Amino acid sequence: MRNNWAGATSSRPFPATTADPPVSTPLSLRFVDRLSDIEPAAWDALGRGRICLSHAFLGSLEATGCVGPGTGWRPNHATLWRDERLVAALPLYEKDHSWGEYVFDWAWADAYERHGLAYYPKWLAAVPFTPVPGMRLLGGEPAHRQALLAGVLEQIEASAASSLHLLFPEEAEGEWMRAAGLLLRHGVQFHWMNAGYACFDDFLAALNHDKRKKIRQDRRRAASHGLSFRWEDGTSATAADWRFFHRCYRTTYALHRATPYLDADFFTELARRAPQGVRLLVAERDATPVASAFFLSDADALYGRYWGAVEYLPCLHFELCYYRAIEYCIAHRLARFEGGAQGEHKLARGLEPVVTRSAHWLRDPRFRDAVDRFLVREREGVGFYLDELSERSPFRQER
Repeated sequence: MRNNWAGATSSRPFPATTADPPVSTPLSLRFVDRLSDIEPAAWDALGRGRICLSHAFLGSLEATGCVGPGTGWRPNHATLWRDERLVAALPLYEKDHSWGEYVFDWAWADAYERHGLAYYPKWLAAVPFTPVPGMRLLGGEPAHRQALLAGVLEQIEASAASSLHLLFPEEAEGEWMRAAGLLLRHGVQFHWMNAGYACFDDFLAALNHDKRKKIRQDRRRAASHGLSFRWEDGTSATAADWRFFHRCYRTTYALHRATPYLDADFFTELARRAPQGVRLLVAERDATPVASAFFLSDADALYGRYWGAVEYLPCLHFELCYYRAIEYCIAHRLARFEGGAQGEHKLARGLEPVVTRSAHWLRDPRFRDAVDRFLVREREGVGFYLDELSERSPFRQER
């Protein structure tokens, strides 16, 4: 456990905010380079049950080497303590690159380089390889979460890092970050919202005629392949299921001429640590698997993450990654299905656009001012884009 990124040898007392009630002991800010140094129950008590923020998920990334030495992701989680009790936390990493973030700052890094400045290392508060929006400042008390943010900002200002980036925070956190002087950036994702549908046909009935017809055509074409489908979780999925899924996962990345971020051990380790937080959907022909999709799940939502197939079958991607996922949410009364980053084609499948946020602090005032001007224009563009998407809504107007 490192107490301070700037190299201090003892934990620094951190004063309570004015919103805190009177207390006899101050808050203490500490930085932790191994999540295994924190009790899982203490960490998970802060995260509202969100699977991607869990000790199991983040700890599995570290335990299997997906983040850590040699990856460009050096864990240095910010934690806030009172009387040796963990009261707030922030998943935090020192980064040597910008891969695996889903909020693109390559142009900023290039501008730094062209001016002879070092953009890396930078600090990143995020869930690695996972563009799932939600709380990033973990904890039950807003005052503790805001105190943690203030402490992290104080530390980075005292460091040599070029910047701090907090990706996909919830809306209230984004406003805290803006008030603290960070630059706010907007993006768009597509989520399916459960309007209390009793079955998939109820969902189809809410769509306009053209979209309803198109989805039915997609599903008929997928059904023509003669496949069967089965859902598994971390308890029921076999070693063979995981081996096949990872083959599919690698195949998808290879088709996009990319290198996968996660190795096979990560998926099996996560399934072992959080069996109810993972879902695997397997498509088979005569008991032989041909495609597989991996999801995360918690009490509120299903999160689409990865998929792949060993042969091309038209519309199978839509069936596994959207329609079966929506059916699953309806059957299990989940509030939403999050389809991952980007993908305007998801609108035609009944997913709706939602605003995502990120917050950015840059040390150099010249670049900070330039980025600020860029983000003002970009936010305006996102607003126009959302207006355009609303005009193309797949739902009936009376909905």
